[in-house]
Amino acid sequence: LHSNNNPYASFGATLARDEEQNLWSTPHDVTHTEADDDRVLYNMIVVRNQLDKDSEEWQKLNYDIYTLRQTRKEVRSRWKHILEDLGFQKEADSLLSVTKLSIISDSQNMSKARDILLKLSEETNIFPTSWELSERYLFVVDRLIALDAADEFFKMASAVYPKRPGGDRGDEAPRPPHG
Repeated sequence: LHSNNNPYASFGATLARDEEQNLWSTPHDVTHTEADDDRVLYNMIVVRNQLDKDSEEWQKLNYDIYTLRQTRKEVRSRWKHILEDLGFQKEADSLLSVTKLSIISDSQNMSKARDILLKLSEETNIFPTSWELSERYLFVVDRLIALDAADEFFKMASAVYPKRPGGDRGDEAPRPPHG
């Protein structure tokens, strides 16, 4: 079908339009609340839109929505930065583009993708402390495994976004470095 060998080349087209809504999948798709983190944001927007714009609740919710979106953008830009450093300048946006049509290329990669995502969250600072593991980044890691770049990505993330000494959370005892 494609003369282009890159299976993610076609993802970029709707990106600019989607970014505007900033929901984490195609916004004009009625089923765009399938992922948990989409549903959280979607519900906040629905509630906010029913409130009076002058009310304190509206202000607070609006701020929370803004903050959530900014956090997502920050995480996305961290991932994009590393992907570009690994040589995926052209593919970075399509590698990061996840919609409800996205599939895991190989079910056997699923547990490996989970492990890598967990390691990224525990051993690097690529995600903020309060971040819950996001389904969308499972797809991204799966694509990296398929491109044989997942280990390089992890190494680069560890170098660029190292965990601060003693962990990022105050309630964590510092762990000895892995040998």
